[in-house]
Amino acid sequence: MPHGWLQCLFEIVPGAPRASDFGVWQAGVMRFLVLLCALVPAVCAQESRHEVTNSIGAADARENSNSVPDVYAVPTQFERVLIFRFKYQVDLLAGLEQMVKQNKIKNAVILAGAGSVRGYQVHQVSNRTFPSKNMFVKDPTAPADLISMNGYIMDGRIHAHVTLANPDKAFGGHLEPGTSVFTFAIVTVGVLPDGLDLSKLDDKSYR
Repeated sequence: MPHGWLQCLFEIVPGAPRASDFGVWQAGVMRFLVLLCALVPAVCAQESRHEVTNSIGAADARENSNSVPDVYAVPTQFERVLIFRFKYQVDLLAGLEQMVKQNKIKNAVILAGAGSVRGYQVHQVSNRTFPSKNMFVKDPTAPADLISMNGYIMDGRIHAHVTLANPDKAFGGHLEPGTSVFTFAIVTVGVLPDGLDLSKLDDKSYR
C-alpha cells in the first residue's frame, strides 16, 4: 500500500479514488510532469532561425582569376583610436552606426569589444559553395556576455563580428540589428585614413 500525505488525502476526501488506485494515479501524474518538463523549454524558447541565399548572379559560377592575388597587403596606420561606451537597452549595431556618423569615420578597424547583451541576432555562413548562404539566428530573450568584437568599417559601412557566451557555450557571427546591451558594452575602434581603398576586402566576387 502507498504511504504519505497523498494517500491520506485519498482516504479522507469524499469521492476521491481509492487508496488502491493511488499507484495508477501517481504514475499518470508522473508521466504528465515529465511531458510538461519536456514542453516548457520548447514553449519558452525564443530562438528563431532562417537561411538566406546571397547570389551574385553569373559570378557565382566563375572560377578564380589569375589576375587577383591570393593575398595582398594594404599599408596604413591609425590616425586615432576611439572607445565607445553603450548603455542598457541600446542596440549595439545602431549605436555603432551612430558613432561612425557622429565621429565622421570612413575607414577603421574594430579592435575589441566587451560587455553583455539582453538578446541577440547574428548570422553565420551555412554552406561551402557559391552562391553563399547565411543562417540568421535570433533570440531576443537570451542574455550573454560580449566576449569580443572585431571587424572593419569600410567607406562608412560596418562589417562587425561578435563572440558571445552563456553558461553553456560560446558562439558568434556577423552582428545584426536586435543585439541589445545589458549591463554595458565597450567597443574600441582604430580609425584609418579616409583616402584608403578597402572596397575589395569583403567583396566575395573579387577572386
